Formats: sequence, C-alpha cells, structure tokens
Amino acid sequence: MTSPQQTHSTAAKGPNQAYVGIKQLVEAEMAEVNQLIIRELSSDVVLINQIGNYIVTSGGKRLRPVLLLLVAKALGYQDEEHITLAAVIEFIHTATLLHDDVVDESSKRRGQDTVNELWGNSASVLVGDYLYSRSFELMVSVKKMRIMEILSRTTTAIAEGEVLQLLNCNNPSTNEEKYLQVISRKTAILFSAAAQLAAVLVGADEDTETNLKEYGLRLGIAFQLIDDALDYKADPEDLGKNLGDDLAEGKPTLPLIYAIEHGTEQQAALLRHTIEEGDRERFKEVYDIIESTRAIEYTICRAREEADNAIRALVCLPASDYKEALIRLAQFSVERSY
Repeated sequence: MTSPQQTHSTAAKGPNQAYVGIKQLVEAEMAEVNQLIIRELSSDVVLINQIGNYIVTSGGKRLRPVLLLLVAKALGYQDEEHITLAAVIEFIHTATLLHDDVVDESSKRRGQDTVNELWGNSASVLVGDYLYSRSFELMVSVKKMRIMEILSRTTTAIAEGEVLQLLNCNNPSTNEEKYLQVISRKTAILFSAAAQLAAVLVGADEDTETNLKEYGLRLGIAFQLIDDALDYKADPEDLGKNLGDDLAEGKPTLPLIYAIEHGTEQQAALLRHTIEEGDRERFKEVYDIIESTRAIEYTICRAREEADNAIRALVCLPASDYKEALIRLAQFSVERSY
C-alpha cells in the first residue's frame, strides 16, 4: 500500500463540473429514466405521492443509473431495457437512503430535511419498503432471470452491510478490514450491480462481465472513502449534511480508524471515547487529531488506489467517448467535494 503523498483539494467547481459533462453523454436516456421514476412512483395512496414527489425533486447525483447507462452505451447497447434497470437501481438506492436516515436518526440529506424528519420514521420506512417493492416489479418486467438473481443478491448484501455497520457503531475496535467489508456490501455493491447489469443486458462475455462488476465495486469503494473523508473536510453546503454526522452516529470510518492506529496513546483514547459516546461536541478535538495524523490524506490515498483499480478494469471496453466518461467518473469519485 502506498503512503499518502498529497492533501485533498476541495476545489469544487472543476471536478463537480466534470460530472455534469459526464452526465450529458446520457442526458436523453436520463430524461427517460426520470420520467419512468415519476410514473412508477405514482400511487393512489396520497402520502406515497407526497413523499415520492419530495424525493424526486430533492436532487441527488443519480450516479448509479448514470453508471449503468454509460456502461450499456460503451458496450453498444441499442434497446430500451437499460432505462428500466437504471430506474430499478435508483429505486433500490433511494429505499436504502430512507431506511438509513431512520437508523441514523438523520435530519438532513442533500441540504434538505430528510423524509423521516418531515413525515416521521414510520412513513420513511414504509415508503422505503414501497420503493423496494416497485423496484422488483420493474425488474420482473425485463423478464431475465439472471438480472433478478443479481439484484436479489445485491439487495441481500446491502441489508447485510447495514447490519454489519450497526454492529460496528460505537465500536472503536473496528479495523480497516471490517470497515471495508461494510462499505463493500452497503455501498459499493450497488455500483457493482449497475455495471454488471449493463453487461448482462448486451450478453457480454464472462471476462467482460467480471471486469465491469469489478469496475463498479472499486468505484463504489472509492466513492464511499471520499464520502467519509468529506465528513471532516467538506463545506456543509456542498455536502448537504452537517459535518461530523458520522462521528455523532458513532461510526468508526477510515479517518478515525487510521487516526486511532497512528495517534498517541492520549489521542487514541480520546477518539475511542468519542466513538463510544457518539460525541459531536468534541468534533474540533477529533478534527485536530485527524489532521495531525494525516488520516484524511491516507483515506484519499486509499480512494485513489481504488479508483485506479476501477480504471484498470475498463481494459475490457473498446475506446469510445463512453469509456472515457467511465474513466472520468472514477476520477470524479476521488476529486469531488460533495
């Protein structure tokens, strides 16, 4: 493993604007995905419509459906089923966010009040369940058992990741290996599924499918590593949540794990206590320790390694604007500020 060599730049406009350029390559397809999402969220239950409309208009990068669309186009896909699967992926992702916000008792996401903050925990959980159900109805409509197998395994792994994270909360003994197990299952696997599904749609060979699955996994890990770094470094307006949320929830993310392992005994003791108590009031002290141990630099270095691994996995794709966009997407995952 390489050592951290340079600090993270939070120059927001360059990397964040780059993502806008990436999305423009599949702008027409994403418009269709968004229309499908709105249509499939419709229900004769008023509360579902209210919350569905709030979710759709609350923003978000739509990174996972964009990933699926880019891979499908890079493989020369010409049909329409990638639109349906992109909506399925976004429904599953949104359902996990609704459930996460309840478990984490979050009040902000993407700079706005969470659904549970506005409508309560019960509504948030039940609408999350509704989104899971709608996602399975949609995937059935594609009529490919292989796709259902992949998504079924993916949703199971996400649930396992959630439980693993719950077990690690307020546990300062969590190490990097256990942390990576959590983010691989909880976050990265949906990226992996998005890329793999595109390969299955076009009937790609086994090596190509494996490589694209690996690309998505490594991209997702890099993305989550930067998310965890941003919890200590970002502009709250860019991030869309309060700094120190992970700390307040007692989550031993990689910056904390590294700082405990490389700080003084006194610093490690303070960090352990803070994780156990979920004490946001000590954020400044924790931040100073993270800075002094270069834990953010280490986390970003690890994210770069994962992004580089993702890019190497794209060797299976022919040269195209879409392949170049997938390379830039991996770079964006590390350089972004939100």
